[in-house]
Amino acid sequence: MSTKDFVEKDYYKVLGVPKDATEAEIKKAYRKLAREFHPDANKGDAKAEDRFKEISEANDVLGDSKRRKEYDEARALFGNGGFRPGPGAGGGTFNFDLGDLFGGAQGGAQTGGAGGFGGGLGDVFGGLFNRGAGPGARTGTQPRRGQDIESEVTLSFTEAVDGATVPLRMSSQAPCKACSGTGDKNGTPRVCPTCVGTGQVSRGGGGGFSLTDPCVDCRGRGLIAQDPCDVCKGSGRAKSSRTMQVRIPAGVSDGQRIRLRGKGSPGERGGPAGDLYVVVHVDAHPVFGRKGDNLTVTVPVTFVEAALGGEVKVPTLGGPPVTLKLPAGTPGGRTMRARGKGAVRKDGTRGDLLVTVEVEVPRSLDDKARQALESYREATAGEDPRAELFQAAKGA
Repeated sequence: MSTKDFVEKDYYKVLGVPKDATEAEIKKAYRKLAREFHPDANKGDAKAEDRFKEISEANDVLGDSKRRKEYDEARALFGNGGFRPGPGAGGGTFNFDLGDLFGGAQGGAQTGGAGGFGGGLGDVFGGLFNRGAGPGARTGTQPRRGQDIESEVTLSFTEAVDGATVPLRMSSQAPCKACSGTGDKNGTPRVCPTCVGTGQVSRGGGGGFSLTDPCVDCRGRGLIAQDPCDVCKGSGRAKSSRTMQVRIPAGVSDGQRIRLRGKGSPGERGGPAGDLYVVVHVDAHPVFGRKGDNLTVTVPVTFVEAALGGEVKVPTLGGPPVTLKLPAGTPGGRTMRARGKGAVRKDGTRGDLLVTVEVEVPRSLDDKARQALESYREATAGEDPRAELFQAAKGA
């Protein structure tokens, strides 16, 4: 991400959410767009792949509360691509390089009265750009953080409730093994003459200040291969595939996005690795459902059990059945609770199993059963369960 990108990109617009959107709204918008433009769902569509990268970049910033705060503060300071001078800065023209601000802004603005930025801006922008604020932060030999990777995994209903360790095969950019990440066959790249090893070039941005972008000639590395490596073509990075065993925590829900720090692409020149984001999909269960930390199940009961009451055995997920006491006169649709038989919570405790009673009407009757029901109908002939319904309808 370049300084220009940061100043001009509106990540809220990318995700289609307002600036005061909640974390839940941002997450929902990201999931919807990510599924629509995911490369696996748009084979060979370069535009969809670019759109997916843009969506992921926006979510990486807005989906992290700390980085979102830094982004909002920076946008407020550099609103609409322009610099807003603070009180006492005067009305003169500002000629400075935004890269200097990211590197610490030791000298302040060059107008004499606009100093006092200190290292604050380096703190604000450092988290977004992964750049240091100390001396030498702009040299081409600075460590570079690896890219973040996103993957998906599908779990069974039981695996999602209990947790599971699953293998993930991932492809990402890593230091080229053929040239040890130098990009040069002999391991002796030369300093880029365009950026003089900084990896960045400055250009006029209008309004009397400069913008800093990655050097096109060396791709921001600060070095150019004298004899380009045949494998990585001088970039120093090559595609690498690996299989990783990933532990999915118990109680994960469908669509949840898990962040595994340091499990993404390896960094350059000793820089830290990026992060791995795993989007979890959960298959449906033929018997059980889920509502937050609670599991749900619908249990059929006979008319006699519902009317006279009794004990009913209820299945549980992966455990022995439990026995619930059914009160006499239990209507269909009533929900009872079996405590501690639900999904695992973050604190290690379990939610409950919500049992909904469904009165089963017999499809066929033998003579004895029919005669018994006829006798019951005669005994209750004076009762009308719909009387109150019609009375309420008239009074409405």
